Amino acid sequence: MRYILLLWSLFVLTGCSSMNIEDFSDKEPKLVLEDYFQGKTYAWGMFEDRFGTVRRQFQVEIDGRWDGRTLTLDEYFLYDDGEKDKRTWVITKHSDGRYTGTFGEIVGEAEGQVRGNALNWVYVMDLAVGDDTWRVKFDDWMFLQPGNAMINRAVVKKWGFELGTVTLFFTPEKMLNGAPFELSLTKNSQ
Repeated sequence: MRYILLLWSLFVLTGCSSMNIEDFSDKEPKLVLEDYFQGKTYAWGMFEDRFGTVRRQFQVEIDGRWDGRTLTLDEYFLYDDGEKDKRTWVITKHSDGRYTGTFGEIVGEAEGQVRGNALNWVYVMDLAVGDDTWRVKFDDWMFLQPGNAMINRAVVKKWGFELGTVTLFFTPEKMLNGAPFELSLTKNSQ
């Protein structure tokens, strides 16, 4: 009986379903990743651990450049504890609608697909945690909303166990009356 109860508990804790990118094929507005991130974009986010405790909050300034095949995103992060970071994504669009991407801490390549208003990225990265580095897996979903806002939710796992969730909200500068903050000006002070 204990064995059955243990299996049932694991089944409930790990979940029995996940989102499928094809389910979003008819959703509007249509996401064209390279159009959305062309120019300057701003984001606000947080990391929430698996117990529901918000561990970090941050803001991101993103400078995007599309050359017809490759989207380069220079991301400047400012965390609520004052830490600053910079990450540069290099994203390639493939003819079959797939995207692949890399940045410094990614192991291999991120694999992504867009359907309708959604993008799903899956990747493994080496994440700095204090003085350690943890190899973690991201299941990263982005959803374009009316008004050009984007919602991003990424589940972070290690050894198959959920560590927490990253949530971000994006908006292009052109949708704002001005820059809400300027982080790229601090890039030389990192």
